Amino acid sequence: MKQVVQNYKSGELAVLDVPVPGCKPGGVLVRSAYSLISTGTELMKVSEAGMSMLGKARSRPDQVAKVMQSVATNGVPATYRKVMGKLDSYTPLGYSLCGVVEQVGAGIDDVKVGDLVACAGNEHALHAELNWVPKNLYTPVPDGLAPRHAAFGTVGSIAMQGVRRGEPQLGDTALVIGLGLIGQLVVQLLAASGVRVIGVDPDPVRCELAERLSAAACGDPASAAVEAAVAELTGGHGVDQVYLAAGGGSNQPVELAARLCRDRGRVVDIGKCSLDLPWNAYYEKELDVRFSRSYGPGRYDPEYELDGRDYPIGYVRWTERRNLACFLDLLARGRVDVEPLVSHIAAFDDAVETYQRLKDGDLKAVAVLFRYPGHPSRAAEAETPAVAVPAVRRPSGGVCTPTGSAAAPVRLAFVGAGNYATSMLLPHLARRDGVELSTVVTTTALSAANAQRKFGFAEATTDLDAVLGDKSIDAVFVVTRHSSHAELTRKALLAGKAVFVEKPLALTEDELAGVLAAVEESGNDRLQVGFNRRFAPLLREARKRFGARTGPASLRYLVNAGRLQHGSWYLRQGTEGSRFAGEGGHFIDTASWLLEADPVSVYAVATSGNEGSGDIQVVLRYPDGSTATISYVTTGAAGFPKETLDLIADGKVLRLDDFVRASVFADRGAGRKRWVSSRLPKARDKGQSAELAAFIKAVRTGGPMPVPLESLVATTAATLAVQTGLAGGAPVTLARAR
Repeated sequence: MKQVVQNYKSGELAVLDVPVPGCKPGGVLVRSAYSLISTGTELMKVSEAGMSMLGKARSRPDQVAKVMQSVATNGVPATYRKVMGKLDSYTPLGYSLCGVVEQVGAGIDDVKVGDLVACAGNEHALHAELNWVPKNLYTPVPDGLAPRHAAFGTVGSIAMQGVRRGEPQLGDTALVIGLGLIGQLVVQLLAASGVRVIGVDPDPVRCELAERLSAAACGDPASAAVEAAVAELTGGHGVDQVYLAAGGGSNQPVELAARLCRDRGRVVDIGKCSLDLPWNAYYEKELDVRFSRSYGPGRYDPEYELDGRDYPIGYVRWTERRNLACFLDLLARGRVDVEPLVSHIAAFDDAVETYQRLKDGDLKAVAVLFRYPGHPSRAAEAETPAVAVPAVRRPSGGVCTPTGSAAAPVRLAFVGAGNYATSMLLPHLARRDGVELSTVVTTTALSAANAQRKFGFAEATTDLDAVLGDKSIDAVFVVTRHSSHAELTRKALLAGKAVFVEKPLALTEDELAGVLAAVEESGNDRLQVGFNRRFAPLLREARKRFGARTGPASLRYLVNAGRLQHGSWYLRQGTEGSRFAGEGGHFIDTASWLLEADPVSVYAVATSGNEGSGDIQVVLRYPDGSTATISYVTTGAAGFPKETLDLIADGKVLRLDDFVRASVFADRGAGRKRWVSSRLPKARDKGQSAELAAFIKAVRTGGPMPVPLESLVATTAATLAVQTGLAGGAPVTLARAR
């Protein structure tokens, strides 16, 4: 299928061939009929992409701050790869469309194949021939409403949410500053609510349009006509609400709002304009400044948007989806008219030219639609087969099948192509001899296309089953979100593939049991979990310098994890597990490797009593009496190193400082010995390259996996036991691997 994309680094716009997105449970696959260009938001993004790197940095200081924090945590090279990887990627455009349901995912019963729906979301209602849309981001189109009008649903919801934030009442008078697409819709919605509206815009054509569509008066912000209209309609008191639907860096809108608003009136910010509020003016009138967040309640909440969990109507009357349905109803009943706003309808294949004309000013438009060719197919609804989990038993032997000739490349498939895969794994594999990147599989079409372009995959697809059935593929990398790791690993093992799965292997004991059942059923134990720190060159050299030990050891591992940003999917504990469940295996595996054993018990305590938000102390006990204490903290200083480790035994101390410096101290009778890494490495090498080399070698030769399966299972079980220990408040004894 085709999709409109932009490279944020170069500014290039293209209509790209990408894989068809998969139809996941909880949503529908929609074939687009019309999609709407947001002439404000999208053109701002297009313009930013054409800036120099310095210009991009100046326009997004929030992103610059994130980059600087990443440099402090991960070092310059890793941060550079991550930033350049994100910049030099195709990003989608679009967020408002109308189309026909082509396939229905499991759990959906409110629409059927062939239904016309309006869709929302800058990740789901894209300028693309097909989109997967979750339940709360689509709504059926009322009978008789034209598809090109229904394509306005999302921008209509944005305007509607802004109006709701202003709380207008019958007989009020409102001022709308900015008469672009959103402003024109705000004018009509206010008029439909019994409010008299005055519009402000420097473009006389837009002013005339707003007056035709129910504004009482409109004018240039610098003209006396606007102030005269406000005085006449309000008896000199000022307007009840001001709606800021303008963009740009001028502070004129907020100053005008203060001048024309009545005492204790409301100012609602809908657009993205300068908000340097003149204190005296806002204080003296005690103005109520409010922000309108996109389409309405539910926006930016992954449980609402992705998981389909609706808010009870008794508590949240108007959500994203209800706003979308309400706007379509107003269109269908003729209370709002969007036809006069349509300046241009372009063929989808002409998307690049259309954007360029808008950017250059050759095409002056309030609203532009893309019309898609052909007629939607009536694909049958796909059935999702149930999977039975077999009983858990450890197999007696594994499959050790080499790829064949020593000269034959190891053929790899990647399931997932997110930030970690594209910044920490694929750069090492793409330049490694003897490796062929065969296929990349993602649920979103564009991420697969990006990975194919940047790393040279032979194919990109959203069809996992086809990849698992491809006998030419030797190994599968599972680099998806945590909740899918165990099931994808299980499927790949049953398909006879060697598997590299990023941590964690499993989020529950049942998931771990399912993986082991797949190992027994298939006889395939060719599995590696991405516990890369034991492969870090600096740590391996330090352990070598430390030497053998005769007595038990004490190990202290401080992980200064830091706070997560709002909206991070790591916070979705209901589906993705706790943060420690996702990351903790790294540190337990490193401790077990240094102590050369698997833990026999786990004791865990959280400072706040809540693992999701508090600091965690984990004490691991080992068979020879050694102990490891892992302090996983989120409340430390951001500038402090992320990982520091001390190993103490037999009069010796090994010290690791965030994978940039290591030292070993040892008492030898009357003398003392000390080793310190001779120089700081160029970058923090946490072992990914060496781990991948070991895995590829094992796949090519049929030799043992880099880490024994028993150790992977023991580490996973210990990680899961932390949650059990936190809940129970007592040590958890771990069953020894058989």
